[in-house]
Amino acid sequence: MSTAARLVIPVMAAGGGSARSTVAHLLADELAPAAETVVLDLAPRLASPWPAWSGGGQRGGLASLPPDLPLSRARIRSAAAVRRAPQGHWSVLTDGREWSAVPLALPSQPAAWYQLAAAGGWQAVVADTAHPVAHDLLAARCSNAPSLTGAWCELPFAVPVLCAQATADGIQALQQAVMVLHAEGLPLHRTVVVLVAGSDGRAPAVARAAATMLSARTAAVVHLPHDADIRAHGLQAQPARIRTRTRHAARELATAVLASADASFGDPLPDAPQPFPLPAVVVTAV
Repeated sequence: MSTAARLVIPVMAAGGGSARSTVAHLLADELAPAAETVVLDLAPRLASPWPAWSGGGQRGGLASLPPDLPLSRARIRSAAAVRRAPQGHWSVLTDGREWSAVPLALPSQPAAWYQLAAAGGWQAVVADTAHPVAHDLLAARCSNAPSLTGAWCELPFAVPVLCAQATADGIQALQQAVMVLHAEGLPLHRTVVVLVAGSDGRAPAVARAAATMLSARTAAVVHLPHDADIRAHGLQAQPARIRTRTRHAARELATAVLASADASFGDPLPDAPQPFPLPAVVVTAV
């Protein structure tokens, strides 16, 4: 990817338990050899796996970025933890302080997170979002306000990734989310769907049927197999412990995201636009 380009990948889900953070982690692993990559952790600290996954290398974290001072690229980079990938490495911006520290008021605006990643100079931006997609869209419609989902999708060169468990309940939540995305006119045609298996063996019939239906409406559908090592150890485990078939699925996901970007925005990806200044771009303690 060109050093002047920037690809935004918001990883979203209809609800909790959809392996959203795992998908963001695996996707960053696969993008790292091709582009300078950062994961943005949007969840509150005590609801996020990222501080533990960072392996104690959180550096300053989000709390070290002062809200009332200009931020240099070096300052932003120094706040990021660094994760090893099978090839290369990538960064994560999270709140790695002790559990008892004062909570941070994380910015809600996707444009603020984009501004932060742009100022840090990263080319691939993977956003591990924390909001439930369908609820967010419906609540925004009822209040006549912008939705977080829509704002993420509208960022320059955004390829959304939508995660769901490959179970009857997970597929139902996914189908509701897709229905609402379609009703709101959001870009299903460049959205990549990830169906996450909860056990070994063939995907259940409901998941296979959903994959067939969604293949015609979205950019791609990727099946992420069950991985006992990830289930047991999380992603604190060394990259070598992740199963080969999981790596293959992650590579398929990264390929699908890049193909969607190429089809939607052109190959090579155009230069990233310079973001407009935003007030209160960074985080504060509350």
